[in-house]
Amino acid sequence: KSGTEEGDGVKSGTEEGRGAKSGTEEGGGAKSEVQKRSVTRKTERNSGPRMTKKLLRQLCKENKLYWTPYLNDVLYLHYKGFSHIENLEEYTGLRCLWLESNGILEIGGLECQKELRCLFLHQNLIRKIENLEPLQLLDTLNLSNNMISRLENLRCLPVLSTLQIAHNNLTTASSIEELTHCKNLSVVDMSHNRLEDPDILGVFGSMPKLSVLNLMSNQAIKHIRNYRKRFICDIETLNYLDDRPVFPKDRAAAMAWQRGGLAEERAERQRWVEKERQKIMDSVRGLAEIRMRALAKKKEEEE
Repeated sequence: KSGTEEGDGVKSGTEEGRGAKSGTEEGGGAKSEVQKRSVTRKTERNSGPRMTKKLLRQLCKENKLYWTPYLNDVLYLHYKGFSHIENLEEYTGLRCLWLESNGILEIGGLECQKELRCLFLHQNLIRKIENLEPLQLLDTLNLSNNMISRLENLRCLPVLSTLQIAHNNLTTASSIEELTHCKNLSVVDMSHNRLEDPDILGVFGSMPKLSVLNLMSNQAIKHIRNYRKRFICDIETLNYLDDRPVFPKDRAAAMAWQRGGLAEERAERQRWVEKERQKIMDSVRGLAEIRMRALAKKKEEEE
């Protein structure tokens, strides 16, 4: 019996050893995965063309820009295959930077572009909005055709007025909640995303200066009943929704619908039709009076 117990003890110790080894292997596997991702990032960074100082000077020459970096107020770096933004420290006078259609993986390397007004980063591989704090004068930001699933780090741009973020992976109201902190934002293009949450109306309704909004090709449009009327009523500053303007007649009809339903809306539209007809008649009468006065004056001159 004693021998058996000792055998069981040896077996138990062996199992514990195996368990410890298994835990070590799991830990090693997690570490290996992290290292693998790190190597992948480095490989991606080193693959393809690099934004070197020599190449930047060459592009300035090709685009007939200044060879002295800080004298340039625009830089064309689109369609070059860059994966990262780098070596722009000397280009301190830039006001417009084109980085469209590259393979850029992350936003960075813009610490010295404090005069920048327009930043075009559409058609890249960006997953996160970050490192925009130095761009305090940025007015226009284009991040369309990327892989962004959440709006963040935009409140640090105090004068941002135009945001284009079509063809990304935005889905819920919480993923676009950052917009409520962008007090000067007036133009938003969020078409061709994956928005399905009806609560997005509350987000846009809390934006004090929103005047142009494009939400075409989002499922939320189908999930919000009377979509256009509700958006017009809830966003008082809205002048353009999706593919057409919001005329004063449209706003008056939407507000009437909100007050009294479809019957009140029809009555309001009829009032606008009569008002427009009366305006045309007044114009015709005015022209007739001008003609009569002109004929009378001519007759007096002839006499």
